[in-house]
Amino acid sequence: MTYCVGLMLNEGLVLLSDTRTNAGVDNIASFRKTYLFEEPGERAIAILTAGSLSVTQTVIAKLQEAIDDPDAHPGGSIMQAGSMLAVAEIVGNMLSQVSTEIQAKMNRMQQSATASMIVAGQRRGGAPRMFLIYPEGNFIEATPDTPFIQIGEHKYGKPILDRVITPETSIADGRLAVLLSMDSTLRSNLSVGMPLDLTIIRTDECRISEQLRIDERDPEFIALSEDWSNALRDSFTRLRDQRKV
Repeated sequence: MTYCVGLMLNEGLVLLSDTRTNAGVDNIASFRKTYLFEEPGERAIAILTAGSLSVTQTVIAKLQEAIDDPDAHPGGSIMQAGSMLAVAEIVGNMLSQVSTEIQAKMNRMQQSATASMIVAGQRRGGAPRMFLIYPEGNFIEATPDTPFIQIGEHKYGKPILDRVITPETSIADGRLAVLLSMDSTLRSNLSVGMPLDLTIIRTDECRISEQLRIDERDPEFIALSEDWSNALRDSFTRLRDQRKV
């Protein structure tokens, strides 16, 4: 399984994904789930993936093939699309097409293969936008009322986002929030695992502002996880004492 999260803030987009695709005593694999496409100053697009690896990798490969096609038209390449909405439509159509093709093969073995994606970015002249793409190819968009999107094992990391994230949240606080959200998920679900990929796209820069790989030896993430655990324990003790339960 996986966990991917994206924040749409006034200052920009904050995105984080894990890399685990299989979990078991003797069967653990890691694959990148964040894919970045960029023409600095013109557009920056991030695609985060969850679900069947055969579906997601095929979708990304076909999207890249369209980008590399010298005869590609705006309706087929995410790097030529006229808006982020058009990008979401291209990705959605491709996901639907690939899912249908692969599912037809999986049906013979009575298995299923589905995937979902987060598409986020900004094109010059437009505003930053973020979409959740469903397996069927339809999508919804993040709004000021719901400024974050999650896919995969989202329930463990959702409470802190519900309590903290608003459009006015700073990039620095958003970065902290997604890392704590991921830490909670890592502790509660073995199907989510490191390393992590963090991406930041600042508003109106139209480029990848920050790209960071965080592994299990990262001292800052280890310290953050320990501090968060200590803070939760201290808060629990203080609340218990105040209420004299």
